[in-house]
Amino acid sequence: MASQPALHFGQVVIGPPGSGKTTYCRGMQEFLSHLGRKVVVVNLDPANEGLPYPCAVDISELVTLDDVMDGLKLGPNGGLIYSMEYLEANLDWLENKLKHHHDCYFLFDCPGQVELYTHHNSVKNIFAQLSKWNFRLTAVHLVDSHYCADPAKFISVLCTSLSTMLHVELPHVNVLSKMDLIEQYGRLAFNLDFYTEVLDLSYLVEHLAADPFFKKFHHLNVKLAEVIQDYSLVSFVPLNVQDKESMMQVLRTVDKANGYCFGDLEERNLQVMMSAAVGADFQFSTTLGVQEKYVEAAGKTVEDEVMDL
Repeated sequence: MASQPALHFGQVVIGPPGSGKTTYCRGMQEFLSHLGRKVVVVNLDPANEGLPYPCAVDISELVTLDDVMDGLKLGPNGGLIYSMEYLEANLDWLENKLKHHHDCYFLFDCPGQVELYTHHNSVKNIFAQLSKWNFRLTAVHLVDSHYCADPAKFISVLCTSLSTMLHVELPHVNVLSKMDLIEQYGRLAFNLDFYTEVLDLSYLVEHLAADPFFKKFHHLNVKLAEVIQDYSLVSFVPLNVQDKESMMQVLRTVDKANGYCFGDLEERNLQVMMSAAVGADFQFSTTLGVQEKYVEAAGKTVEDEVMDL
């Protein structure tokens, strides 16, 4: 009887340009390495140059944005779309590269063009093929937290996040990045929980109505808010890459979304499965004790080791 193909867990890191995807990949790689996971970073962004992390698979070996723009006389947006279509047509190259890495956790650093995740199909098809290769992935969608300081931009971000979630068709975690810088962009109109949990948006629409410029778009904003709330899918996890507690919270959410804590790479734990099923976090420290290797340094667990970093 043929054995089942091994599962590969990981994250596809997406989001608009400047949202911190590459910084997140570097920080998450270091964080997971300290936890004992064997991590592989895959760069799928043909515009990435001077990568700050060790890269196991790099799309620049197949295609680069500069070559596409020079050879086909395309702009950066058209060049990125062509590059993703080229990768989709040469998925055997990607498959052969990934086959060299066994029992690894994968981080896919993806391009920043929003259109690739809202209505273009190449990236979606690449993710679907990865699923067929037995990858269990979570889409980690990074959004710069400074958008919270502007109600109009925040509603726009909510619409983009919702469109991305519906189009990409993967377990999805929205992340507000650069939380350590949020105070630089002005005082928030509401508490942070309002933005992370996407609470009653009617308050945000009323806040917008006070602006003369947006007053004439009041009805449109009301309808956009209704669409977002009717789907009831969008929420955010705040992230400061420099803060280990913040990184741990994002990791907990991602591991639940892609099923890593239930996977066959670690011993199953019924208590952890039940707590995750009801959305509780109080047992997740037990999950780490089960799913990660213990670091035998001065009798400390992995979590203790990370807390000392």
